[in-house]
Amino acid sequence: MKSRWLIALASLFFTLSAGHSQAPVDSSLSVHEWGTFTSIAGAKGEAVSWLPQAERDDLPNFVEHLRNNRFKGGLQGTVRMETPVIYFHATHPTTVSVHVGFRQGFLTEWYPHAVNPLTPRQISDPIPDLRIAAGELTWKSVLVNTGDDVDFPRENAASRYYAARETSASSLSVGSRAGRQCEKFLFYRGVASFAVPVSVLPMNDGRIVISNLTQNPIPQAILFERRGQRFGYRILGAVRNSSIADPPELSADMNSLSHDLEKILTEQSLNSDEAHAMLQTWNDSWFEEGSRLLYIVPRAFVDSVLPLTIKPTPAHTTRVFVGRMEIVTPATEKAVETAFAASDRVTLDKYGRFLAPILQTMITRSHDSARNQHLAKYLNSANAQLYALLQQSEQNLTQSASTPTIISSQ
Repeated sequence: MKSRWLIALASLFFTLSAGHSQAPVDSSLSVHEWGTFTSIAGAKGEAVSWLPQAERDDLPNFVEHLRNNRFKGGLQGTVRMETPVIYFHATHPTTVSVHVGFRQGFLTEWYPHAVNPLTPRQISDPIPDLRIAAGELTWKSVLVNTGDDVDFPRENAASRYYAARETSASSLSVGSRAGRQCEKFLFYRGVASFAVPVSVLPMNDGRIVISNLTQNPIPQAILFERRGQRFGYRILGAVRNSSIADPPELSADMNSLSHDLEKILTEQSLNSDEAHAMLQTWNDSWFEEGSRLLYIVPRAFVDSVLPLTIKPTPAHTTRVFVGRMEIVTPATEKAVETAFAASDRVTLDKYGRFLAPILQTMITRSHDSARNQHLAKYLNSANAQLYALLQQSEQNLTQSASTPTIISSQ
């Protein structure tokens, strides 16, 4: 009898201890986050490796970069994680710590100042293997303010970065060697090499096979296509297994598209101003030339590849990530091949960083040796341009690291 009493007492002690060890919850704090996972579908519909950083970066110079490693040739990965921003909504000033991990990837840009540790091998290896990487960022002491009298850094050059500030979220400040840095959110980006939740495979008749590769339903998906000035979209609803979608009619208008996408984002629990800010950030990129699937990434998938820890724990945390999967359709193949044959640089430039992987997918699909020889020449030309752009970006980054940033208050 006595032994049973001791066992029960011990069980109660461990239960109470476990309860006390849990992170405290701040009932007055809530967090909303949005971001994008960008990838490109290969010949079999799966996300393939590409150079996602091969683009002209319009980030302001005050944004911090992963400078410890030059990463010769750029980071090759299956995913470019673009512009996640974390908003805090507080009813009183408070201080939090924030840690984010990135499975099979590196976190490459961020603001305000954060700690981004690298292993000695990662620092010395010019071409790191993202498949065994585990990036992380830590903001050790983030002061969440409730007042509006805060000046944020801003440069004269245009940048999509600033659109994310147009929300009712609390302002933030973080200490750095150069003093306190103020912003409306925590911003970061990265490159990874994990498999994305969907595969997208075009058929010869123009229809698209969309497959959910996870056990969790994809809450919503939108098929988009643009050819010149004409574009269209088709809202597909939830994707649970596999389905075949007809291509959209190219007769849509931007007002309807923006309205429908904002509605989808707010249905995922973003505030309306946050959904609007996300669209303002990416409307020049999501709606560019070509075909793509835009989909809401299942929350369980986001948490598995991008674990987020905030202390004290917010009462509510919303994470809305839009997956963007570029699709190499027969229409895209024809447009690219015709543009190369005519030396139509204007058309080719519309595909930007996706041009090289588009050509690689075309080569993989083609069984015509003569055609593949032409495509290989086009691919060499596209790769040469990509590497020249990467070298220029590296030079610009080096110069900005040694040149003081001139900023003005908002």
